Amino acid sequence: MKKIGHIFFLFFGLVFLPQWNYAQVDFNKTPDDDLGNVEDQFQDYFYEALKQKGIENYERSNEALLKCIELNDEPAVLYFELGKNYNKLKNFGLAEESLKKAVDKDPDNEWFLDELYGFYAAQNNYDGAIKTIKQLVKYHPDYKEDLAALYFRTKDYKEAIKLLDELDKAYGISSSRDVLRNKIYKATGQKKDQIENLEQRVEDNPNKEANYLALIYRYSENNQKEKAFETAKELLDMNPNSQLVHLALYKFYLDDDDPERAIESMKIVLKSTQIKPDAKLKVLSDFVKFVNKHPEFETELVEAITLAENHSDQKTLEELGQYYLAKGNKEKALSYFESVLNLDHDNYHVLQNVLLLKLDLKQFEQVREQSAQALLKYPSQPLFYLINGTASLALNDLDKAIEVLEEGVDYIIDDTKMEIDFYTQLSKAYTLQSNFEKAKTLNDKVKQLQISN
Repeated sequence: MKKIGHIFFLFFGLVFLPQWNYAQVDFNKTPDDDLGNVEDQFQDYFYEALKQKGIENYERSNEALLKCIELNDEPAVLYFELGKNYNKLKNFGLAEESLKKAVDKDPDNEWFLDELYGFYAAQNNYDGAIKTIKQLVKYHPDYKEDLAALYFRTKDYKEAIKLLDELDKAYGISSSRDVLRNKIYKATGQKKDQIENLEQRVEDNPNKEANYLALIYRYSENNQKEKAFETAKELLDMNPNSQLVHLALYKFYLDDDDPERAIESMKIVLKSTQIKPDAKLKVLSDFVKFVNKHPEFETELVEAITLAENHSDQKTLEELGQYYLAKGNKEKALSYFESVLNLDHDNYHVLQNVLLLKLDLKQFEQVREQSAQALLKYPSQPLFYLINGTASLALNDLDKAIEVLEEGVDYIIDDTKMEIDFYTQLSKAYTLQSNFEKAKTLNDKVKQLQISN
């Protein structure tokens, strides 16, 4: 709904409207007959209605308005205020009746029409809203966009598209209208019409990058890859400095068996300041998959990773950590995971990776200290007890290892593998303490768990 914004005018207009409607009445004159008394009463009741409305006492406000109507039912504003109050009181039947009466008395009053339109929209009464907004359109063409949205609601898609075309022609392309337009095309399955509309935009405005990008996306979505590729190349010819086009080009180059150009496009994406981190992450993931199939391009991947590092975000760093972990480069994976933790101290899964990698790399002092801090934050997570106990065991702090492991095993729920790991480490600790009986008991428990698993 569109409010024009003359709030100052509206407020004082409503307050003094009775005086305008009764310009012949001088409220400062001492009444000397019954007519003067009626006018005074009307004024008093009206101001009382506004006062009660101001303190949100809508029932009392309506009582005063109804007394005004008993004295004189001509002013449309009385029904306007009455309708708004009934709406606040959730008496929607009387609210509609009152607002419609206000509009009937003053059919050219935009404020009354807008209030009635808002009421219908809130009640999902689309037929009433459409009828009312058609009257509003003559005051402000912006209402046409609301009308198009209402046509979409009532599945009158033809009229909705017609209005959107009119607005685009008159005011240029709008992202909000495009959202509605695409919803209509999706609802109707009119992919051909959607593409034709975008093709016309490119033809009408061949220097606007957004038109090409939208057309490339729709061609790709419609499995018209050749047309999408050609459009991407046209955009690159039109704007050689375009960065966004490479989000599409790298895939086309890969499909076209042109890895050199694909890699160049990927690099442009990864160092771009215009492209969002999520999109970069997708490109980097595709790059990793490509190099897994074509290891001869690993040097280029390393270069691309360097670019990603210089323009990195949390998700990208985590993806790089996973990549190096899969490649068996634990030191490199650890460096990336630690970078993620510097950005997000509460990333539980990355913290797990860091501790397990450090344990694997025999960084036992760091592991014990860091896992002890983790236990302060996550006191019921058995994995951190296992990691801390294993590190203490490696550092030959046997009493501490046993204490932590025996405490942590109580937190295990339905995880036989972890139970096995706990009892294995405890058996080792008791063996090193020469408590062979206890060690054997624990070792037997490990064997039983392995059989049952």
